[in-house]
Amino acid sequence: MSLTPDLLLHGYSIGIFPMAEHRDDPDLFWVDPKLRGIFPLDGFHVSRSLARRIRNCGFSVTIDQDFAAVVDGCADRADTWINTELRRLYAQLHREGNAHSLEVRENGTLVGGVFGVVLGAAFFGESMFSRRTDASKIALAYLVDRLHQTGFQLFDTQFLTAHLSSLGAVEIPRHEYREQLDRATSASADFTATIRQTPQGVIQRITQTS
Repeated sequence: MSLTPDLLLHGYSIGIFPMAEHRDDPDLFWVDPKLRGIFPLDGFHVSRSLARRIRNCGFSVTIDQDFAAVVDGCADRADTWINTELRRLYAQLHREGNAHSLEVRENGTLVGGVFGVVLGAAFFGESMFSRRTDASKIALAYLVDRLHQTGFQLFDTQFLTAHLSSLGAVEIPRHEYREQLDRATSASADFTATIRQTPQGVIQRITQTS
């Protein structure tokens, strides 16, 4: 099927999202899981070892500095659902302010990140990648803190993985997800709002809310 950015956003607004079978498949299909993965914004789990990594890793964290590179990093694996059409759509949504990235760098080199789509006060996490130990966990910690600070109500992870579950993500039934989705998309939030994020501040805020 041929998707436009508006149709893509409409899909997110009613609880479905697109995927491809693999990177070379030109076709997309809609997914509507019976159980939906979400990150409660007051339930991120920070272990002592992760807290130490956040404090001492020396990584720098930015937003929207290299959206395309984050998407490419997420697709740089043997099996990916991100095809050329989805890359094009995400890039257009980013240009329109409806998709954002969070980058993690080590000495200027991109070593991890996460990107997603925004609609109202809902953030739909699409994918993340890591090229250094704990880079994706650190990206998620900073992302949860940003979403919490800037007024978001829903962090959708689509599916629940063991990795996400270890950090506090949970599964909820489709009907409950859609209730939360309706409330979140009817509200407003500003992903790019200027906020202060230091390693210690992130740890304190997400620990206090968990």
